[in-house]
Amino acid sequence: MGFNFEAPRVWQDAMAYNTDTAYALALQLPDLERFNLAEQLRRAATSVALNIAEGSTGETPNETRRFIAYAIRSAVECAACHRLILRRGYPVDSTLLRTANDQIELLFARMQAFRKSIPER
Repeated sequence: MGFNFEAPRVWQDAMAYNTDTAYALALQLPDLERFNLAEQLRRAATSVALNIAEGSTGETPNETRRFIAYAIRSAVECAACHRLILRRGYPVDSTLLRTANDQIELLFARMQAFRKSIPER
């Protein structure tokens, strides 16, 4: 038996970004960022998927929209982490960083559309 949050494409995309991309990118960061930027990226990426899941249990549409908004904020935080990695010139796989950025931008857009599709009350 599955949960409601597992069906939407936006949650599946969040899981793919989290497990396949964000964690791989965090592992490539230098040791000095192990407890800072790497950990922040992992927490923010995890927060996207977890807030989508938590929002699926919303008792009202407004509550669901609120949790999707939290997930959107976490996605923006991931994008900011990508910019910091680029700006600091850390030696990460440039293809992986581009993939991460593309994924989070697409996920951001899909979450925005998903939130707009939830009726307001």
